[in-house]
Amino acid sequence: MAISSALSFLSDRKRPIVVSVFLFLLLSSLFLLFSPAPAALPFFSFPSSHLSSSSSSPIAATPPPLTPVSVPANASSPETPVDASGGSNAGATAPTRDAPQPDRSRSTPPAAVGVRGSAGTNGTSRGVSAGGDGAGAAAAAAAGVAVPSWEVCEVGKGVVAADYIPCLDNVKAVKALKSLRHMEHRERHCPTAPRPRCLVPLPTGYRSPLPWPRSRDMIWYNNVPHPKLVEYKKDQNWVRKSGNYFVFPGGGTQFKAGVTKYIRFIQQIMPNIEWGTHTRTVLDVGCGVASFGGYLLDRNVITMSVAPKDEHEAQIQFALERGIPALLAVIGTQKLPFPDNSFDVIHCGKPLLELNRVLRPGGYYIWSATPVYRRGKRDEDDWNAMVTLTKSICWRTVVKSKDVNRIGVVIYQKPTSNSCYFERKQNEPPLCPSREGSHSPWYAPLDSCLLLPAVSSSGEGNSWPISWPERLNIKYSTISDNASTQFSQEKFDSDTKHWKDLVSEVYFNEFAVNWSTVRNVMDMNAGFGGFAASLIHKPLWVMNVVPFDHPEALPIIFNRGLIGVYHDWCESFNTYPRTYDLVHMSYLLQGLTNRCDIIEVAAEIDRILRPGKWFVLQDTEQVIRKMDPVLRSLHYRTAIVKQQFLVATKGFWRPYSAGSESR
Repeated sequence: MAISSALSFLSDRKRPIVVSVFLFLLLSSLFLLFSPAPAALPFFSFPSSHLSSSSSSPIAATPPPLTPVSVPANASSPETPVDASGGSNAGATAPTRDAPQPDRSRSTPPAAVGVRGSAGTNGTSRGVSAGGDGAGAAAAAAAGVAVPSWEVCEVGKGVVAADYIPCLDNVKAVKALKSLRHMEHRERHCPTAPRPRCLVPLPTGYRSPLPWPRSRDMIWYNNVPHPKLVEYKKDQNWVRKSGNYFVFPGGGTQFKAGVTKYIRFIQQIMPNIEWGTHTRTVLDVGCGVASFGGYLLDRNVITMSVAPKDEHEAQIQFALERGIPALLAVIGTQKLPFPDNSFDVIHCGKPLLELNRVLRPGGYYIWSATPVYRRGKRDEDDWNAMVTLTKSICWRTVVKSKDVNRIGVVIYQKPTSNSCYFERKQNEPPLCPSREGSHSPWYAPLDSCLLLPAVSSSGEGNSWPISWPERLNIKYSTISDNASTQFSQEKFDSDTKHWKDLVSEVYFNEFAVNWSTVRNVMDMNAGFGGFAASLIHKPLWVMNVVPFDHPEALPIIFNRGLIGVYHDWCESFNTYPRTYDLVHMSYLLQGLTNRCDIIEVAAEIDRILRPGKWFVLQDTEQVIRKMDPVLRSLHYRTAIVKQQFLVATKGFWRPYSAGSESR
């Protein structure tokens, strides 16, 4: 009636026009009211779930080797470099279509956009959130989380802000040390409360890393702009600078002619080593730029390359940027963060008592150093000392040989039974007393005694795990009978099947993750390593982390042929910033935030994660509601899947930073 009265004032000529406009506005309003959020459409798809407890597919007989290919040093790349604040560099090549674009904001982040809508029938959130202060702050307040105004980390004198590792760059704590004799300054010295709640800036000119397998042979110079090793190790063929790249020819201190020939030579003089079947896990100590571990990947061998953050500038950072497993660590006054009897082979390194602890009974120690093949006074003294020490810890010399370049290698083997230890004429080093309770090496002092290989309740010696890849699905344990009961075969099998089904049906099909660009994964709460096992056919590797206060399942992870460490996630991890493509956390955050703040945990995840890559949180809705606004305040794009997963994509946004180094 009201509409008819209004139209009566209009002329016959104008009345149809007004009616048309009115109908257009009405239909447009209805369309916007009932349509999904536009921001959701390009970001997420909604396939229906096919997850079934009965669905399972067998693991193939042999996972394919990860074989890199050589690329010329002058090859071009589509990625766009960015400056420390997120801006792009002039003259850079255009980015690829799917390359993440940096947020060029240098100030306080804007309000959130694309606020979440209702969930679909399969439990997937219809909509995504892009970070900011507005909606994110409101959601944080509703969840009882105080989101900070993010700032760039302030670092100590001589520390490069873009490379900041809180527990290894604590300048104040290092200055207070009474002794540096045993590499104490290279060990962990974590800041006390308040813990870091800041963000690490990007290096000037940072680009998305080159994809694997190109990255094994070359990386962007600006991503790790540390040229010292180029000059320092130029005669050993470690690394060269070529234009915008660092190029890795595959040389090393003891294999200047190339690591491929060196690996082949070891197989020739020691056929029983059987790379990739009998030998699956290797620890490379003092690893250089990790070329030994990088090329062993061709043979289905996974190597944990370790070295300290020291004067050999950025060697572990080079390794991780190349896509090779690596960890910052030093054998000073504390144990390595690995369980007893874990690695199949150890390559180089000292002291031998600690390496003996982590070497599997029956495992091999490969030593390639000048005392093996030179005859100067100092080298002969070192060799004689090595002979005495290896005999005292019952290592058997298996082979000693020189290659065509007259570089020598000696290989020792750790015994599988205890008889030799009891037959020694001198009890030096003394045998360690039997252990009770926790065996965790987390912050534990080095042993000055000799750890006996674990012996089963029947009194028999240790047996070697079955060959790879079959060992991946067998719960073989070298730990105590009590622990073996705690971790039953039934629990192990159930966990393996759970992760295999969940990853194949949900992670691969319903997450906005481009798995083809994921080279490495950090699993923050690894359990039995089931998540890593479910990814075994992908060309990636997983760092399995067992929290130091959780049940000690890490020996089982190593026995499966996987690698990992103990850690406390209220502290920073021993890795450089921007070194992992996907960080995964499953039902850990609630317990963790009883000891440390969720903001501190988020800051460490952000430090580890590469720009453009993903954080996946599996937890309760309550925990997800707390973490989501924190990530949005960091400008992450987030989506909730099936009410139990938070999938977040990190962008290139950083708070304004005036400089990259504090002097």
